[in-house]
Amino acid sequence: MKNGDTLAVLADIHGNAPALEAVLTHAQKNNITRFVNLGDTFYGPLDPKATWEILRSMDIPTILGNQDRILLENGAEWEQVPAHQKALNALGEPGMAWLRTLPAMLTMDDILLTHGTPKSDMDYLLEDVTTGQPVMRQCDAIMEDLLPEASGCSLVLAGHSHFPGRIDCGSVTVINPGSVGLPAYDDDTPPHAMASGSPHARYAVVTRTHNGWDVDFLTIEYDWHQTAAMAEANGRNDWAKWLKTGVA
Repeated sequence: MKNGDTLAVLADIHGNAPALEAVLTHAQKNNITRFVNLGDTFYGPLDPKATWEILRSMDIPTILGNQDRILLENGAEWEQVPAHQKALNALGEPGMAWLRTLPAMLTMDDILLTHGTPKSDMDYLLEDVTTGQPVMRQCDAIMEDLLPEASGCSLVLAGHSHFPGRIDCGSVTVINPGSVGLPAYDDDTPPHAMASGSPHARYAVVTRTHNGWDVDFLTIEYDWHQTAAMAEANGRNDWAKWLKTGVA
């Protein structure tokens, strides 16, 4: 990327095709034509088939998220999980073949794409959640997780936490764009909640400048009530609440 070039950063779509459509429309209306996708693209009680139909026609550099990896591993423990089986059926062999081509990480010039950290797609890069809520980690801990993979990079793009954020660690800018498709959730390893605070779809636009990277965090309206109704119909009232409120 040259100075002045822009890149739209997507992450954690989770099968929310209406949110993805809204984000892509917003970006294209603003003459943004380059995208990257940080993974966790399909899994969830929403519409993985429509999500795949949108993405299959687009040339977007994409990496695997932890729940993409789980689809590929397809262990016996997932056989009775409806959302897992729905995603497998929705993608079919063409979609699964595409997933199998995706790397866990990707370097584009001096930009590193990672879902969690280079060491683990299950770990948060920017946030410490031991208190139950996200707290920004210190740069020394972040860089310890990034090196050596981020050596020579000026920008690191990470997803997984669904929580938008930025930190500048020396010459390296690290950002999480937030989640396109799921604005909040809770987890039990350790017990914590991630909540963006509103139901909007989220993405980020990064622009290279002479002074480093400018980052715009964007919140996009779409019909989240309809998407929440889809989650309810598929037996996930927790997802429905997260989608309607952005609160966990």
